[in-house]
Amino acid sequence: MTGPQKKKKHHVGDTFYKRKYKTKHRARDIDEVDQDLKKENADRLLNQALDFDKPGEGQHYCIHCARYFLSDQVLQDHFRTKLHKKRIKELKLEPYTIEEAERAAGFGSYIAPKERVIVTQPINVEEYKEPEEVADICSLNIDLQ
Repeated sequence: MTGPQKKKKHHVGDTFYKRKYKTKHRARDIDEVDQDLKKENADRLLNQALDFDKPGEGQHYCIHCARYFLSDQVLQDHFRTKLHKKRIKELKLEPYTIEEAERAAGFGSYIAPKERVIVTQPINVEEYKEPEEVADICSLNIDLQ
């Protein structure tokens, strides 16, 4: 009698498609979104001219997730999703910088990252505020359970 047979690989050449899908649907990085959160960039992104190639003609944009939506109602629904809440949580800490990497390598003294207050963007552009720094991450009481 023979032993167990080898499993056949049916999807040998699908890594190319996986890589293509990943790069096609790639979101903006946290440091790029952090630049968009500044007042002048946020005003430019929230007050875009009509662009018929973008969803919703480019009028309904989430700054934190860097996504366009079809209507204002869909944008409001997006604010309650898990993906949006995760992105806001990621943006609470300052993004990793080159200076921080140099300090970690021993070219300076360590400075703890600051935590910021990030709120979901308002509908009116006039009400938009930049993120504010709260305190050091080390001074906060965080329960890591």
